Amino acid sequence: MSTVARDLGLDSESDDHGVNKSVAAESSIPTFTHSEAMSTARDMLAGVIMNDPLLQDLDPHVTLEEVNSMIALEYGQAMVINVRRADNEVIPIVVTQKARVIDLKHAIRRHFTLRQMRTGGSTHLSWRHIWKRYWLSFNGEKLMDDNRKLKSHGMRNRDSVIFVKRLREH
Repeated sequence: MSTVARDLGLDSESDDHGVNKSVAAESSIPTFTHSEAMSTARDMLAGVIMNDPLLQDLDPHVTLEEVNSMIALEYGQAMVINVRRADNEVIPIVVTQKARVIDLKHAIRRHFTLRQMRTGGSTHLSWRHIWKRYWLSFNGEKLMDDNRKLKSHGMRNRDSVIFVKRLREH
């Protein structure tokens, strides 16, 4: 039989008991469902991250987007904007150097969604409601234009923004 046929498992060689050897070999390989394979891979990756001195400050279940943000930050293509909540918790949010206000809002949303999923909390927040009730503010200036670049507001790496309650306009 040809090597190609054997590599493809098309050989019909049998052992002394008449059992096809290729079928017997395949039955000893464990099989997983997609979700089991993904879970196993995730757990293995988490183990690698936790044991690597350069990666151990990352969350064990880090996403590709988070890794790309950290790489961009290292290369100077991104900056960290600290978002200060009303309870004085500071949340570092990574955005690109060319980010607009809307990009910062999306990054805040992604951060809180991931955080809620990782802690097992409610994964649904009404961001539409939040942005209707609050402004982001930098140095006393409300970030009202979603399309304006953060740099045009004078924001640099490690600057802070806060949530400011919107007042009713009559």
